[in-house]
Amino acid sequence: MTSTFKESKASNHFSIESIKIIAESVGVSNLSDEAAKLLADDVTYRLKIIIQDAKKFMSHAKRKKLCIADLDFTLKVKNLEPLYGFISKDFIPFRFASGGGREIYFTEEKEMELSDIVGAQMPKLPLDISIKAHWLSIEGVQPTIPENPPPVSKDQQKMESMDPAAKLPKIGSSPTNKGSKEDIAKHLEIVRLKQLATHELSVEQQLYYKEITEACVGSDESRRSEALQSLASDPGLYQMLPRLSQFISEGVKVNVVQNNLALLIYLMRMVKALLDNQTLFLEKYLHELIPSVISCIVSKQLCTRPDVDNHWALRDFASRLIAQIAKNFNTTTSNVQTRVTRIFSRALANEKMPLASHYGAISGLSELGPEVVRTFVIPRVKGIGERIRQCLEGPMTSSIDKSAAEHIKQIILRVLSPVLKSSNTIGDSLEDYRNEFGYLGPFLHSHVMRARQQATTSLATARTTFTVSQQSRLVPAITRPPTIVAVPRTGATVGIPSPTAPKYVIVTNNTRPGTPVSSVSQASPTPTNISNSSTPTLVKIVTSSPVAPTPGKTVTSSSSLAKLVVLQAASGECETVVKSETPTPVHSRPGSPEVAAYVSASDTTEHN
Repeated sequence: MTSTFKESKASNHFSIESIKIIAESVGVSNLSDEAAKLLADDVTYRLKIIIQDAKKFMSHAKRKKLCIADLDFTLKVKNLEPLYGFISKDFIPFRFASGGGREIYFTEEKEMELSDIVGAQMPKLPLDISIKAHWLSIEGVQPTIPENPPPVSKDQQKMESMDPAAKLPKIGSSPTNKGSKEDIAKHLEIVRLKQLATHELSVEQQLYYKEITEACVGSDESRRSEALQSLASDPGLYQMLPRLSQFISEGVKVNVVQNNLALLIYLMRMVKALLDNQTLFLEKYLHELIPSVISCIVSKQLCTRPDVDNHWALRDFASRLIAQIAKNFNTTTSNVQTRVTRIFSRALANEKMPLASHYGAISGLSELGPEVVRTFVIPRVKGIGERIRQCLEGPMTSSIDKSAAEHIKQIILRVLSPVLKSSNTIGDSLEDYRNEFGYLGPFLHSHVMRARQQATTSLATARTTFTVSQQSRLVPAITRPPTIVAVPRTGATVGIPSPTAPKYVIVTNNTRPGTPVSSVSQASPTPTNISNSSTPTLVKIVTSSPVAPTPGKTVTSSSSLAKLVVLQAASGECETVVKSETPTPVHSRPGSPEVAAYVSASDTTEHN
């Protein structure tokens, strides 16, 4: 038992004789036994460590046979130079030799004659380095040539992002593969062990990425416009999307800390250009784009001088971007709009947040729709108004807080007025608004009442305003003076309703510009001067009761034969606007200009 243990122990270590043989092979002779023993122990330890690590590579590769590649990987991990020449996949046996009381194992190396090597035919020289030019893109369209990568459609990008196994070949697709159980198991194993793909860009794409990023954040506005136009329309950018989204994300992180407002605006314009590109599928990169956009909305400080620089425009622009992202990519699975709304509502509910962040939260919520404003903004207006009052009326308030309070006040009035205008939950009195909204109540009441009054005025104007258009027609010049024809209401006149007020028809012929024409009406013989010009004119007559035409009023015509109809509205009508129109002739006579008559404002609505 003792001898067996000694033999097994000796077989696990390098012997002193082996060390001496190796030393003699490299030219070291007369090596002492103590030095050989120390070297043998150290070499044994090193070899055990290398073999153990090589077995780890073997086990990770799901193999039971140790290969030379495992040893090479182990040497690379330990920053040691790997062995060269051992690349054969076949088993290389060791030869055994003994003599003189020594045993040694070695690999047989074939001896080669130098004359054979010298007399052998020389291999062909490799081709010299050359440059070949090809079109990367022609007017925004990538040509289908072997040098360019094949374009991938937006639907295919979406399918591959949702189902990574779609890119794998289907089982049993080839005629020789019938889809056995081993193949199915192999296919499932490939799906489970699928590694991350490495995105490699060609030289042209790397150059394009460099030029685009430098132009977007550079100082040349013309180059920036061209770069943004390329990002918004180029269909071959899907391979560069990971790098572009990472560039935007890292740029926002750095420039928010450095308070560089200009670069943040440039980066948001890049996001806008990518969103406008209909050929790109950005859902896989929203985890980088959404935090960047939200940082530009609710960050505490975006510029070095918040009281002077217009960082409010950046917050509004980023709010429109986040609303566009939520509209395009919101699904029942991702819930993008719900998450964004939760972030803005929490920022608005936190009273320790600065006023600039509250402004961004209100701006972001306002872009998500009136229901979001009604649910998350209106309940907090009273508290925000009290804080605004303290900033505007407080004696120790800084200019930064005063500017932020004024901007929050303006955006609340702008956002809440359309919502409250159509809401009936709050009374119309000033006291109701003051009780509901506190400091901002009187301002909101004024804006809401003004908006409702404008809506009522526009509705009334739309009811009493009608528009008539006239086509220009060429009529031969007639030298006879202009005539005025009054069309009475008779039983033979068909198609004209009963008038509620006298009708006056003014007819002018093709006279020279500036020629005065006299007209006579039934109600008043006061002459009216009419002149022709080429400038289109609207004739507006405002009457509250039947009144005779005012002397000295001048009416201008826009064609060679203009028909201007003066309508007298019924009592109570606000105003009437008349334009020219191709009329329906009621009465005409040979040799005279065509005469047309129209009904009054009250009859026109029924007639139309």
